Amino acid sequence: MRRLVVGLGVLVAVVGVGWLGVRGGLAWYGRASQDPAFFEDEIAAFEAEDREHPPPTRPIVFVGSSSIRLWSSLAEDMAPLPVLNRGFGGSQLAHVVHFAERIVVSYRPRAVVLYAGDNDLDASSGKSAADVVRDFQAFVSLVHGAVPDARIYYLAIKPSRMRWARWPEQAKANAEIAALCGQDPRLAFLDIATPMLATGAPPDRALFIIDGLHLSERGYALWTSVVKPRLLADFPDAER
Repeated sequence: MRRLVVGLGVLVAVVGVGWLGVRGGLAWYGRASQDPAFFEDEIAAFEAEDREHPPPTRPIVFVGSSSIRLWSSLAEDMAPLPVLNRGFGGSQLAHVVHFAERIVVSYRPRAVVLYAGDNDLDASSGKSAADVVRDFQAFVSLVHGAVPDARIYYLAIKPSRMRWARWPEQAKANAEIAALCGQDPRLAFLDIATPMLATGAPPDRALFIIDGLHLSERGYALWTSVVKPRLLADFPDAER
């Protein structure tokens, strides 16, 4: 329901008051969603879904913010890998850490693909690259404390047209997390940022929907071209 309300709010803003309204709505969402409880209904919905339709054994869990949540073709894009989409709201990395026991660790995943940090570095958040790196380390510690053999793949914070002014800070977080991933064979940094900038900076409009932030089909196809070959190489025998 919260997704529907937010989605309708954005639509009304686009039709009625244009991009100022959209930005105002996003600013409200950013403030309201600081409290992890804001996402409780989405997490509870995942748990209800698991009771109705048990997930695969030791899945590859994709978790993070709306770039994961809106990846509606994920299962098809990653076939035959046993993937589970647990993206929620406009979450920040701290929110993912807060709910990790319930939507990551509970599945005892063979791997986790994490996309978070983008919303953390929105201009309104007050957070820095150091905050993102700290929360990434907390996530890794929590997951590996419960599932030591789980592989964790960090999807680079994407460059976007809406947040282009924040790209230097985003790139800093990416570089620091990539360095951390290089120190542990159970971690990997998946660089989707470089190919997104291959045709120019800021990145091509065609990679995004109208808001210049969320990915289009072409954007997800690019991400798939980076993520899927690595997962297939690391898990050649994994099937749904």
